[in-house]
Amino acid sequence: MPTASDRSRLISIVQSRQNARVRELRAAFSRSGREVSEVIAIEGENLLAEALRSGLRLRTVFIRTEPDRPNLRVLERLTLPALVPIVSLNPAVFASAVETESPQGIAALVEPPQFSLVDALAGPRPLVLIAAGLQDPGNFGTLIRSAEAFGASGVIALPGTVCVWNPKALRASAGSAFRVPVVQEKSAAAFAALAERRIPVLAAAAPAEELETIPCSDFDLTGPAAILIGNEGSGLSQELLDRASARIAIPMPGPVESLNAAVAASILLYEAARQHAARQS
Repeated sequence: MPTASDRSRLISIVQSRQNARVRELRAAFSRSGREVSEVIAIEGENLLAEALRSGLRLRTVFIRTEPDRPNLRVLERLTLPALVPIVSLNPAVFASAVETESPQGIAALVEPPQFSLVDALAGPRPLVLIAAGLQDPGNFGTLIRSAEAFGASGVIALPGTVCVWNPKALRASAGSAFRVPVVQEKSAAAFAALAERRIPVLAAAAPAEELETIPCSDFDLTGPAAILIGNEGSGLSQELLDRASARIAIPMPGPVESLNAAVAASILLYEAARQHAARQS
C-alpha cells in the first residue's frame, strides 16, 4: 500500500480555478441532484470513506493544501486505490469548486452505483419506501439512512422528489445512498411493478376522524410491503391514497398534527423490523 510519502510524489499541484479537473469538480457539484450523470461529486472524509467501503470507483480525489503543501494526513487515514489521481488545490481554488461554506479539505469525483427497480424490489420479503414528492434533501437523505438501518430492500423516488445525489441528501444519508437501491421512477411504472409482484401499498397517514387508518402496531408488517411517504407540507395526494390497499398511522398521544416525513418513515420501518424480529424469535 502506498505511504504518504509515496503519495506526495503522485499528487498534481493546481493553482488555477480554470483547470479542467477543477471545472469538472465544480460542474459535478452544480448538477448533482438535478440530472442523472455518470459521475457525482462528494465532499468530506467520512463520505469519501463510505464510498470506498461501498466499493465505488473514484475518478479523482481533490485535497486542499495546508498551508503550502498537500494535506497528506487525510490521505494517511484513507485507503485509496493506488492509481487514483490526486489533485492538490490551494484553499481559494478548493473553496471555489465545492458546495459547503466550511469545506473539510477533501472532495472526489465518484462513479455512483447503478440500481434498478428490480434491485429495489428484490428479496423474499421486499420492504420498500415510496417517497412521493419529498423536496427537502435532509429529509430524503435521513429516510435513506433509516432504510438501510432497518433492512428495507429499497427506496422508490416518485416525480417531485429530490435526487438522491443532491449533496445535502447524500450527506444526510451518511453513505447509505451508496448501498441502498434508490431509484427514480414514474408512478405508473412503479405501481405496475408492485402489483406484478403482489406487494401491497400502504399509505402512511396521520390519524384523522375522516380517514379510516390502522395503528401501525396493529397492522401486520411482517410480509412484503411498500410504504408511501408523502410530501413534507401537503402529504399524500388523493390519487396516491387511492392506490393504497390500507392506510396506517403512527399513534401520537401528544397534540401534534403530523410528523416530519423522515421521522415517520423511520418509525414505520422500525415497527416492521420489530414485528419481523418478534416473528423470528
